[in-house]
Amino acid sequence: MSPKADTSDAKPLSNSQRAFLSLRDMIFAGDLAPGSDHLESELAEQLGVSRTPVREAALMLESQGLLELRPRKGVRILPVSPDDMAEIYDVLTELECLAARNAADKGYVKADLLLLAKAIEDMEVAVAQSNLEAWAEADDRFHRTLVSLGGNSRATTVFEMMNDQVRRARNVTLFMRPLPVKSNEDHRQVYEAIKSGDVGTADAIHRAHRQNAKKMMLELLDKHRLRGL
Repeated sequence: MSPKADTSDAKPLSNSQRAFLSLRDMIFAGDLAPGSDHLESELAEQLGVSRTPVREAALMLESQGLLELRPRKGVRILPVSPDDMAEIYDVLTELECLAARNAADKGYVKADLLLLAKAIEDMEVAVAQSNLEAWAEADDRFHRTLVSLGGNSRATTVFEMMNDQVRRARNVTLFMRPLPVKSNEDHRQVYEAIKSGDVGTADAIHRAHRQNAKKMMLELLDKHRLRGL
């Protein structure tokens, strides 16, 4: 595993980067509701920046499928339909299974997998405490770490874009689902397969896990008619 990056000389975020992070957080939190329209000038005033950083941020968010830029009309926050989610889960499944196979094949030792193990431990604690928000944060950490361990930078880039969409839908459906005990068991098995170098098991367990997650998400969207997320 590579050493932790030294951030002591990290450059401060630009206005565009800050606007991007702020707008993305507002979309995930529901402060910018799905289907809502917003003028760039309105968003700029809200964020305390000029319109140029907002436009640049909006272009980045548009590339991630979170909003649509409309000439002379500002931006529209895009919904995520069940069909969108089905396609996104299919892509994520392939990317993450590739990462699981690669990680199992790399000969990682226990010390290399500390971040993955910590995410699993945090998920198990969260479930024991019925803290779904803490579980969701640790679950997201697990999947990001898994993809990072796969060592494919292009897969990581696509994963980050797709995963943002899943996070947004999950924020809405999080408290509609049962406690994710089985999900935690799956994560633990994937971890053990990677640690032991079992490529086939790592792929098979994670593939079944992602397919079950897709099924649950689509059922929740349909059951609660959440077709305008």
